[in-house]
Amino acid sequence: MVIAQPPVRVLLAGDDPGLGEVLDKYLTSRGHRVTRVADGRAALRALRSQPFDVALLGIALAELDGLEVLRQARAEPAPPECVIFTGHGTLDMAGAAMRLGAYDVMARPYLLAAIDALVRRAWEKRRLTADNRRLASRLSKLDAVPEIRTVHPPLQAVLALAGRAAASNATLLIKGEPGTGKAALARALHLLSPRAAGPFVELAAASVAPSRQATELFGLERGTHGHASAGLVELAAGGTLFISEIVQLDAGVQLTLGEALKRARYRRVGATRKLDFDARLVASTSVDLTQEARAGRVRAELAAALSAVVISLPPLRDRAVDIPALAEGFLRDLCGPMTAGLSADAIDALGRYHWPGNLQELRNVLERGVLLSRRGVVEARHLALPVAQPEARISDATGVLPLAELERRHIAAMLERTGWHQGRAADLLGISVKTLYRKIREYGFQRPGARI
Repeated sequence: MVIAQPPVRVLLAGDDPGLGEVLDKYLTSRGHRVTRVADGRAALRALRSQPFDVALLGIALAELDGLEVLRQARAEPAPPECVIFTGHGTLDMAGAAMRLGAYDVMARPYLLAAIDALVRRAWEKRRLTADNRRLASRLSKLDAVPEIRTVHPPLQAVLALAGRAAASNATLLIKGEPGTGKAALARALHLLSPRAAGPFVELAAASVAPSRQATELFGLERGTHGHASAGLVELAAGGTLFISEIVQLDAGVQLTLGEALKRARYRRVGATRKLDFDARLVASTSVDLTQEARAGRVRAELAAALSAVVISLPPLRDRAVDIPALAEGFLRDLCGPMTAGLSADAIDALGRYHWPGNLQELRNVLERGVLLSRRGVVEARHLALPVAQPEARISDATGVLPLAELERRHIAAMLERTGWHQGRAADLLGISVKTLYRKIREYGFQRPGARI
């Protein structure tokens, strides 16, 4: 489908009535919206009373000449692209116009087709400039979220994609290991979107029993008191619905959600009447959705719906360059105006650690450090990091340890430190108890004294 270009809003200011009439009729016939004035003061009044995309200004305007109109127009908050027309232009005049910000200078003879092409190019430049300004504004808002503040080039590219995606209504999938900031990015994308004034509604799929997921999401036609109850899709109307770890949804719920996204319609449980699906879905996952679909754990319908825009967040170990700035941001959040500082040895220790729990673990470590520190300075000894820090540079007799072995050793150390209290160990690791339980089974850990 070809999307029609909106009409270009053109201000035409010239001292030659005959030429002005010809240009007015021609540009209007080409689909542009033309406003014609005869002198410089009228041109400025028009520019200040309504928006224009392009201004075609004669150099010899009465009252104020074209260069003065150009100078004042470029000082306006949202100026049009300006083209100067002259019948007797000189290089000095052209240079002066370009220094004042003119898009171009056109001298006689005037070719109508060339003027139309010039207007369209000037409009395209103005549109791209506005798009870049909006994108820069979005990215500055993303930078204000501590979890995704970055100087890591690959993540900067990811956030540029996220900033563009925020402006659409497309379904988004955020991928990343536990603790990489997926929920923080989802909230930021909502605030950057056209739905920012609407609600932001969250569902942690793993926290809801499979038997209750359908009613939680879609609502119930008749509740216990004989009336309908709204689901989260309905509560998120006009805003954003964020489902974390979406692969944890029941297979039947996945199918229903995939169909609802495809048709933008859904039913409450037990209902025959369809409702509009007016929420923008942002989902997160810490596993590979494609592999989960191949293994039959994710319905193909849902996987297809989530494949439109995928944003991948790197683990903290891959963006170690960001750790000092991230630590500063977390300390400001934790301490408020009484911000603590980090000693040189603390910064070094944070940089050498491998962070299997990612940003969540970093925040937890700093929170403990603040509690243990004195005089507002967090030192390495306050961070309570393992003495043998699991990092990519640690080697054994055969070379560098694999990442899985580093993770296994770190989890084992935390379990031993907490006396196998899984809640405290998960907190130290910066992961959920459910994830820790899965890791215990994956690595075949046995509680000391347990029967084999």
